[in-house]
Amino acid sequence: MLVCSCNVISEAEISQVITELLEEDCWRLIVPVQVYHAMNKRGKCCGCFPNVVDIIVRVTEDFHREQETAEAEIISFIDRLKKKHVQCEIARLIARERLRKVSAA
Repeated sequence: MLVCSCNVISEAEISQVITELLEEDCWRLIVPVQVYHAMNKRGKCCGCFPNVVDIIVRVTEDFHREQETAEAEIISFIDRLKKKHVQCEIARLIARERLRKVSAA
């Protein structure tokens, strides 16, 4: 499945990079910019970043289960990632609404 149409990046490519980053440091906090940097790409419109975050969460969770990490540690880490993702999405929506109001004025 194509995730980033600007750079023509598939979900499989993103998942592979995330796995490689986790193999280097399994507890690192991975963000879309790191994934794109590892692929020698740059976010252009960045509309794909929310989907990339969802892939990061899923792949990280799967990675730790495969490594037989204690379930409590996985859930705690993944919950923190999900909360941060929700906070970022709320901030993005608020910023978009402010911009819309300014543009309408």
